[in-house]
Amino acid sequence: MNVTGKLIAALLLKSLAGLCAGETSKPAVDPRIDRLALVTRHNIEWNDLTGKIPLGNGEFCFTADGTGLQTFGGNSMSHWAWHSFPLPMGRSAADIPPTGTFQKGRNQGLDEFPPDKDDLRQWMFDNPHIMNLGRLRLCRSGEVELKKTEIFGLTRKLDLWSGKQTASYQIDGEPVRVETCVDSALDAVVVRIESPLITRGNLQVALDFPYPAIQNHGSVGDFARIQGHKTEIIEHGKLRSDFLRVVDSTTYRASLAWSVGGKLAASTNGSPHRFLLSATGSKRLEFVLVFSTAKIPGSLPKVEKSFAATSRHWRNFWSTGGAIDLSGSKDARWFELERRIVLSQYLMAAQSAGSYPSSESGLMQVDPWRGQFHMEMVWWHLAHYALWDRWPMAEQALGCYQRFTPAARALAEQLSYRGLQWPKSVGPEGRSAPWNGNQVLLWKEPHPMFFAELEYRLKPSRATLEKWRDTVFGTAEYMADYVTRDAKTGLYSLAPDMPPSEQGVTHDVVFDLAYWRWALDEAQVWRQRLGLAREPHWDEVREHLAPLPVHDGVFVHSPEWLDTFTNRASGHPDPVGVFGMLPPIKGVDGEIAHRTVKKVWQTWNWNSCWGWDFPWMAMAAARNGEPQIAIEALLKDGGDNNRYDPRGLNGGWYLPGNGGLLYAVAMMAAGWDGCPDKSAPGFPADGSWVVKREGLKKAP
Repeated sequence: MNVTGKLIAALLLKSLAGLCAGETSKPAVDPRIDRLALVTRHNIEWNDLTGKIPLGNGEFCFTADGTGLQTFGGNSMSHWAWHSFPLPMGRSAADIPPTGTFQKGRNQGLDEFPPDKDDLRQWMFDNPHIMNLGRLRLCRSGEVELKKTEIFGLTRKLDLWSGKQTASYQIDGEPVRVETCVDSALDAVVVRIESPLITRGNLQVALDFPYPAIQNHGSVGDFARIQGHKTEIIEHGKLRSDFLRVVDSTTYRASLAWSVGGKLAASTNGSPHRFLLSATGSKRLEFVLVFSTAKIPGSLPKVEKSFAATSRHWRNFWSTGGAIDLSGSKDARWFELERRIVLSQYLMAAQSAGSYPSSESGLMQVDPWRGQFHMEMVWWHLAHYALWDRWPMAEQALGCYQRFTPAARALAEQLSYRGLQWPKSVGPEGRSAPWNGNQVLLWKEPHPMFFAELEYRLKPSRATLEKWRDTVFGTAEYMADYVTRDAKTGLYSLAPDMPPSEQGVTHDVVFDLAYWRWALDEAQVWRQRLGLAREPHWDEVREHLAPLPVHDGVFVHSPEWLDTFTNRASGHPDPVGVFGMLPPIKGVDGEIAHRTVKKVWQTWNWNSCWGWDFPWMAMAAARNGEPQIAIEALLKDGGDNNRYDPRGLNGGWYLPGNGGLLYAVAMMAAGWDGCPDKSAPGFPADGSWVVKREGLKKAP
């Protein structure tokens, strides 16, 4: 295609994407980047029969195995789908502290739990938990399970541009083709199966509803348990059945609609929670399975229309927002880094763009924290959307700050503080799960101010100021009250304080002190934007905070931990966040920050780090004029925690690594406030990396 033809094609793509999104203005797409080529060269082709690929719309996710369904495992999860087990015997709701702690009075250290309430502690940790809504499996007639050894010649691909997985294989020498997607508008999985085995009745689909379980990772649910939950068909027609599910105190609905020729029957093995869908005599079997907390509409989309709508949704996603193309680079690692970037965008959009922030495993499985989300990790899941110009994908989840305000205020009051103290690990009710570091892990506290500033940079309006006003001011109020003043020096300290690396309890953690400075400054800026006078006490605390701890010319974890680069050079490298994730702050010495970056890079045990530590290091290296370290950090062999599997999933389960990668590379490509005036300032300028980028926003 000649240049003119490419330009016309790009303009047509822009027009179609805008129409698909229902927008009045067309998205800006720079024809320098062939987005279709960029995205589809990283389609997921993974011929692993048991490997799970997440298909999702941001709110709902269906993990499909190599059969196209969940024949050998998988989960159907949503941000709205939570369950709690019954309370321990003899306990009532009145015994559960709504704040997640029994402590009272100002913080003295680790959170303690009364020994006579261990049963409550365990229950509060386990509940609420994310739940598997249902499972779809292929089986033989008579409900005979398929075996892995009976499936041959598997080829499957997730086409990122359309959001559809296609799996082809053979059973008994007969071809089977399964197409699967998650609907873009409904919390629904959409399936088309073609096989002579379907026609002859030798292959059918089993729909199972489990009792919830909390096993870590993998497929979740007790499918053998009959008691404790109820599955009722409330409506049944020739081509559709509607189900009501009651699981302890959780209630939800499901609707299954199938193509002409299909037939739904109850299980013959005695389970009231299993149903069988077949299509004997038909060339194919198509169906849509919808989950919802509310009554499901009487008219559901046809399979072909749902596939088309989902394709338009993903085409619009990839055609708008930011893009980075590294294909012109000479460094042989360009393809792997670009693959991680593209697949990270897909993974976050598929399961971390809904009504609540994601757990560390997103909507793929139950992680060790029962699927609850960490308020200190919300930044790693959602901040990147601002730099990729996809902020609406974060806004609904960030509403948790407004929704959790009553819980945050109650927690602060119980511990004798003013303002809003944000909880640690929470579900949708805002109560923190018990953990000994809940009150002393402080770096979660300023996050809402960072999000407020990201939104204001995109939408500098009075409406944005008012939207975040109470959150910003309540957070600053708590921060100014948490500190303790030394009567002799007049300095304010953060004590007690647990660093992001969670290496114990100390005081005046270097990253927290820097973040406190930035946040108190930000709160005053917010007041001035609203036409309000500065708050004197916030200024008093800000100007008299303890100095950032320095030893031998570099930042260290805390004044007590001068062995930062010997005995404590593992886990999260806290000192690099001071001038990396955070922008320049008054009182932070740039030369010390630069030396710290180089010291951390040389001394740290990177095999001990987590997925987001590598982009955290890259941000700091880029901002401190070390772009070669930045690129090496992103691609460093740091053990499993910095590997990205065939799905592009960090560590095989850890979404904060994917979100952190997206923030770091956007910052490296588009720059940051005050960065060098050159293209891709965070990448090496020696010609080894050629970075095409469009639609990205500068970082603060």
